[in-house]
Amino acid sequence: MKETRHLEIFGRVQGVFFRESMAREAQQLGVAGWVRNRRDGSVEAMVQGESDAIAAIIEWAKKGPGQARVDRVEIGAGSGEYAGFERLESD
Repeated sequence: MKETRHLEIFGRVQGVFFRESMAREAQQLGVAGWVRNRRDGSVEAMVQGESDAIAAIIEWAKKGPGQARVDRVEIGAGSGEYAGFERLESD
């Protein structure tokens, strides 16, 4: 079953290849959506895919790439339809 979730990721998550790493992980898991930096220093993502793939990308987001320090991930309902995974410009 396909689900869509909105993620807000807080901590030291900008300038550590977070968006690039998340896009790579999403592609490997077959997750669609997007990721972008926010002006407040957080990272925002919309992820869409099968339930197990969404659970896996959320678990990945809680750790991030090696240089990141994730303090918390806020997970909410998402919306939209996505075909691939994109790195968007900052909000």
